[in-house]
Amino acid sequence: MIGRIAGIILHRAQDHVLIDVRGVGYIVHVSERTAAALPPAGQATALYTELLVREDLLQLFGFPTLLEKEWHRLLTSVQGVGAKVGLAILGTLGPEGLARALALGDWSALRKAPGVGPKLAQRVTMELKDKAPAVMAMGGNLTVDPGPLPEPSAEVIEAPAARATPAAPSSAQATSDALSALGNLGYAPSEAASAVAEAAAREPQAATAALIRAALRLLAPKE
Repeated sequence: MIGRIAGIILHRAQDHVLIDVRGVGYIVHVSERTAAALPPAGQATALYTELLVREDLLQLFGFPTLLEKEWHRLLTSVQGVGAKVGLAILGTLGPEGLARALALGDWSALRKAPGVGPKLAQRVTMELKDKAPAVMAMGGNLTVDPGPLPEPSAEVIEAPAARATPAAPSSAQATSDALSALGNLGYAPSEAASAVAEAAAREPQAATAALIRAALRLLAPKE
């Protein structure tokens, strides 16, 4: 199993990237969101990967974090969601947008992804609503970048060499901590995830404490 690719970008496209790893070029399929965030050709990059094996086909799919890879695995567990449709959903919503849509049961958000119709969007939301909190809860431990990058070699440099800029911290850690706190208070994973997702949608940059307070207000009995 190929779990990580680190090398020099030879070619970038909208839905894939060609990465040179010690003289061997690997085509890695990525979402449009991931492709847009990659450095230019000639620079180093690293991606976590998932290898799809079929009788007549081997395909690599790449993700900037383990968290996004985990969301892709969860998506493709639903009948009708192939690897490329899973990438399309992630590329449209991002991992945090997907978590929010699933936690809130917002299937209309999934419809924005290319190739996702209303029936499939509803099926994904129904099947994953209770599974999403588990991925949300471990998000803080899965947002690490893919590690050290190789030094570009003169033979493949097409642009000034530089290391890729590390991804900015996401709110995954705050979400994970807030879910853990609500779980310790006795709230069910699904209702905690729904409240945290709604609170995060209102305040995307909220710290853990603020997220917990906002979620508790949403979970409080309505008079």
